[in-house]
Amino acid sequence: MTLGPILKFTETISSAKTTSKYIPKQFFYPTRAELLNTLPPELSKLNPAKAWTSLAMSAGLSILAVGVGTQIPLSATAFPLWLLYCVITGTVAMGCWVIAHECGHHAFHPNRCIEGVVGFVLHSILLVPYYSWAHSHAVHHAHCNHLEKGQTHVPSRATSPTGKITEKLKQNLNPVIFGIISLFSHLIIGWPLYLFFGVTGGEAYESPTSHFWNREYNSTSKKRLFHKSFQKWMTRSNIGLLSMISLLIAASIQYSLLRVVCLYGLPYVVINMWLTTYTWLQHTNRDIPHFSNETWSWSKGALQTVDRPYGPILNLLHHGIGSTHVCHHINSSIPHYNAWHGSKLLKQHFPELVRYDPTPIHKALWRVATTCGGPVHQNPSDNAFYY
Repeated sequence: MTLGPILKFTETISSAKTTSKYIPKQFFYPTRAELLNTLPPELSKLNPAKAWTSLAMSAGLSILAVGVGTQIPLSATAFPLWLLYCVITGTVAMGCWVIAHECGHHAFHPNRCIEGVVGFVLHSILLVPYYSWAHSHAVHHAHCNHLEKGQTHVPSRATSPTGKITEKLKQNLNPVIFGIISLFSHLIIGWPLYLFFGVTGGEAYESPTSHFWNREYNSTSKKRLFHKSFQKWMTRSNIGLLSMISLLIAASIQYSLLRVVCLYGLPYVVINMWLTTYTWLQHTNRDIPHFSNETWSWSKGALQTVDRPYGPILNLLHHGIGSTHVCHHINSSIPHYNAWHGSKLLKQHFPELVRYDPTPIHKALWRVATTCGGPVHQNPSDNAFYY
């Protein structure tokens, strides 16, 4: 489904207050079984040769880029080179992030032990708590676009305290200023805030919720994202992170803190920016509904994902994560090299339901930042919530 006509319409809405004027299309959603049956079982068959080739490409390019970076002098005159280095290195290293993400879905290798080691090592190098994030990410897949039980990029309702604050900011600030603040809060600090405090998690969970420690809560009305039995996996994730942090400290002592910041820290920021760009644009648009517990279903939530045109180079480097994401949400066990065919099948069977937005990424990112940064309002025509 092309979103062009809908986007043109929604962009005429002057503010969040007039969201109720938007009349969403009414769809008959297939069942979960009907969606899964569209994708033949052979698409989930893992090919170790293709998996290792993808890993070798991403890891090899990352190592090569870092090697080149070691030759850049630590001087003010070399700033343009460092800027180019961090963009290139962070972009190619994002491919390693995607491979680790695939390991967490058991879509990398038929041997679970090998798969676990690969994912754990890659994500630990990138300072991601492998097991903890894999768990919260599984919750995201199980409850996509669920206001209460969802995880990541769950918006605030306009009636909530947070929603009232963001609504006031959106109304009082210049749209450009609001867009810049929205970009900064998502692309720069959004990922750390989610890992440390569970920011943009669902309403049903205790807050703050950290991926690093499993604190005790006094409230009994909220859900725990990480149950007590998960503590051992959280500890293992933390051991991986502490090992990587120790290596970075040792490198800082051996070479210099500035060298480590430039070689590792700058690309790390770019990787996180890519991660947030992908996830934000995959699940956010003015016409994408979010559901309460009364109206949500698995099929509804999974089909509110958007595929976007990242182009051949980024799709190669990032294994198509942004252009085949609808298929990924229907069946996350399908490896990236088969997701392209799965996407075609879904579009053939459900052309009105499979979302694709042809807007160039930089334009889509700015549009989302300026129009979707506030809370969501309930639409009386379908009782779903929209920006």
